Amino acid sequence: MAKKAGGYRCAECGWQTAKWVGRCGECQAWGTVEEETAPAGARVASAGAVSSPAVPIGQVKAEVAHARGTGVPELDRVLGGGLVPGAVVLLAGEPGIGKSTLLLEAAAKIARQQTVLYITGEESAAQVRIRADRIGAIQDRLYLAAETDLGALVSHVEKVQPDLLIVDSVQTIGSTLATGVPGGVTQVREVAGNLVRLAKERGMSTVLVGHVTKEGSIAGPRTLEHLVDVVLHFEGDRHSRLRLVRAIKNRYGPVDEVGCFDLHESGIEGITDASGLFVSHRTDPVPGTCVTVTLEGTRPLPAEVQALVARTEAQQPRRSSSGLDTYRVTMVLAVLERRLNAKLGGCDVFTATVGGIKLSDPAVDLSVMLAVASAAGDKALPSGLVVLGEVGLAGELRPVRDVRRRLSEAARLGFTRALVPAGSLDTGKKRNGDHSLVPVAGRGAPFAPGFDVVEAENVWDALTHVT
Repeated sequence: MAKKAGGYRCAECGWQTAKWVGRCGECQAWGTVEEETAPAGARVASAGAVSSPAVPIGQVKAEVAHARGTGVPELDRVLGGGLVPGAVVLLAGEPGIGKSTLLLEAAAKIARQQTVLYITGEESAAQVRIRADRIGAIQDRLYLAAETDLGALVSHVEKVQPDLLIVDSVQTIGSTLATGVPGGVTQVREVAGNLVRLAKERGMSTVLVGHVTKEGSIAGPRTLEHLVDVVLHFEGDRHSRLRLVRAIKNRYGPVDEVGCFDLHESGIEGITDASGLFVSHRTDPVPGTCVTVTLEGTRPLPAEVQALVARTEAQQPRRSSSGLDTYRVTMVLAVLERRLNAKLGGCDVFTATVGGIKLSDPAVDLSVMLAVASAAGDKALPSGLVVLGEVGLAGELRPVRDVRRRLSEAARLGFTRALVPAGSLDTGKKRNGDHSLVPVAGRGAPFAPGFDVVEAENVWDALTHVT
């Protein structure tokens, strides 16, 4: 039956148009709009063979979907306990950041009890063997093959019958069933779709390595992220040994966990206690620095925010942020100028985090504000102080979640005082009759002896307390 044109669709976001354009009108991606074909008349699908009969939900065996540990605790934390049989995981990150090293080490530990097949499309088998020798990842049940063809990859799976398949990377694998070059939109979609079907049919855990674009997003069609069960981001500064793995999609666990790793010459090692990695260790306080406690999943992490305010003759002062949400920093600066009468119009303002951590937690707002105020006034904040709180446009301070857990971690690390929004602890009266701030620790707050907690209702109260 003849087919008629069904319009054009963006392979990235699904945006549709009646005629071809070079740039998507929704996601603004270039070269992703492709022609679709649709049947001239509607058809009724005929009955086909089923893979397994439908049964009452109570009779479905749930134990087959239980996660199995990888032997790397920090990776298991992000995955939600480990790899689920039949699950497909996409691990994305910049080239050379350590994705292959992490997966090779995890593969070697899993191969002690299960069969693992590692397909490399970017390197030769000899190059991967050299890395395995360096990190001690030689196991009899760890199989290695260098392939770039999907058909050959499936043949290896048929022969080895692995429990875990690792494909490094999905952009290097090509299929004869699709047009275009490997790494293109059509090829990546075809290869990923076949690998997902293969994983589900065999109950085989699969890890796909993906590239990222210059903007930091996962390369390839947006449907790639929808096809897989788990999406992990591997990030870190090339000039630092610290690496972080974040889950941005997880059908089997939380999506806000983070795993910390130390990348060194002999491999990659998980950091169980990451507290203190993102705080400068100095004896004397320095103007423009403030410590907060962010929450990554269930893990509280103290982090230091730094600010620098410098006079400038330029007509448009610079506003630069590193590791912080630029839009939230801009909002905090506007509140600082409007509510506290700070004069920042003729100054460049630079804000950054320590250790390469990226902070998007609203609890960081107050620490950014106090760091900038400290830098503008060239006056250091009190030593041993940790600050939490979301800042509203009216200058009010809003409580954040899990304050007690954050403060307990701060007290464990040796901090002696904390500034939090009013109502964060709910330990009774927070103010004296003259409306002065009072410490509330010791009224049921589970912190170390001598750890004082002060609550403030707005940014003016907060600034009064620390100056």
